[in-house]
Amino acid sequence: MDILTAKETVIKAGKELVKEGLIQRTWGNVSCRISDTQFVITPSGRDYLSLTPDDIVTVNIADLSYEGDVKPSSEKGIHAKCYALRPEVNFVIHTHQTFASLMGLSGMDINTIPAEDAAVLGDCVPLAAYGLPGTGKLKKGVVQALERAPQAKSCLMLHHGALCVGTDMEDAFNVANTLEKVCKERIFERFYQISGATAENFYSIAVYIARGFEKGWASPTVEAYDSVRAFGAVEMTPAKGGDPIMVDLATGRPLDPETDLPDTAVLHTTIYNKRCDVNAIVHSKEEATLAASKMGRTVKPFLDDFAQIVGFTLRTAEYDPNRQLRSAKAVVRKLRFRDAVMLRDNGAICVGADTDEANAVKLVTEKGCKAFTAAEIYGRGKECINTLESALMRIVYKKKYSKKK
Repeated sequence: MDILTAKETVIKAGKELVKEGLIQRTWGNVSCRISDTQFVITPSGRDYLSLTPDDIVTVNIADLSYEGDVKPSSEKGIHAKCYALRPEVNFVIHTHQTFASLMGLSGMDINTIPAEDAAVLGDCVPLAAYGLPGTGKLKKGVVQALERAPQAKSCLMLHHGALCVGTDMEDAFNVANTLEKVCKERIFERFYQISGATAENFYSIAVYIARGFEKGWASPTVEAYDSVRAFGAVEMTPAKGGDPIMVDLATGRPLDPETDLPDTAVLHTTIYNKRCDVNAIVHSKEEATLAASKMGRTVKPFLDDFAQIVGFTLRTAEYDPNRQLRSAKAVVRKLRFRDAVMLRDNGAICVGADTDEANAVKLVTEKGCKAFTAAEIYGRGKECINTLESALMRIVYKKKYSKKK
């Protein structure tokens, strides 16, 4: 394949991955072989939707060298090894797709695959040992997994995501989508094994796990509002849709005296007043996140992107609409050094420098809560990423990659 066509194919694949929800923000990476000695790959820390052919980097398979000022993905070594090990492979995608990421937390290879799916994936999906993003340890784990299952067209990456390979872009996408289907089915089968019940959806599983941790009392329910900082005021909009309400940032009062304040108005204004880096707040009541918030406990990072984007833990705070200022201050304390906090029985508050960033935090928070549930159903609720590695990833992300988004 000529270089320009390969670069355009990589750009197309990146946009499709975002559309399909298989990657978010700058996470994951895509490459295409152009010869026996070279491939092109997405750049490090860049938004997939804004890429041009000039942003796609040509890398030498043998020594990972490249030309130009654009830095290739830090996972270029994994892609190079795929092309070196598998001459038939011409396209590689690394995703953070939800169910494959959750299935990796089982700590096991997938050795039993239905015949129809095995025709796409091969007869095994190996699990790669964990390593920090961009490190030799991560690459070594992936290489060992692929060598252990030489016919496999994908592998799970512990605490990280998945790697999918194909003869071309369409083949690699088929692998990724089939892998997601198989992983979802396996997780639901596991739930049946431990509970004897058939889950209607993932929320059923999350509720089952959450009940084992609930304290026995419930916090008052508050309606979810999203907001943005707006020239000395806060524009709050119901998450379910509706007309916005303008709140004075200094006083916490509505600009229109005829308007009733939301229960969380003081919470939003307190966050903005305490966090000058925050310009947008999104309140998630996604089902698995809502279930996790009922436990009243801290959720630890089971996935890399959670540690990087959310923080090294997701704490839970009580928010009492009858004591708004006092409980708002308690929420802000638990939000310190983090970009999300759970409200007991009320989902999660996610913050960002803008609405796009706050929504990215929301998506990763929701996946992180699902990851906690998945780890628990496999009896691996304590097998999270350690605090030191989580803090390191968080610092690197905030100082480096978040500025590139």
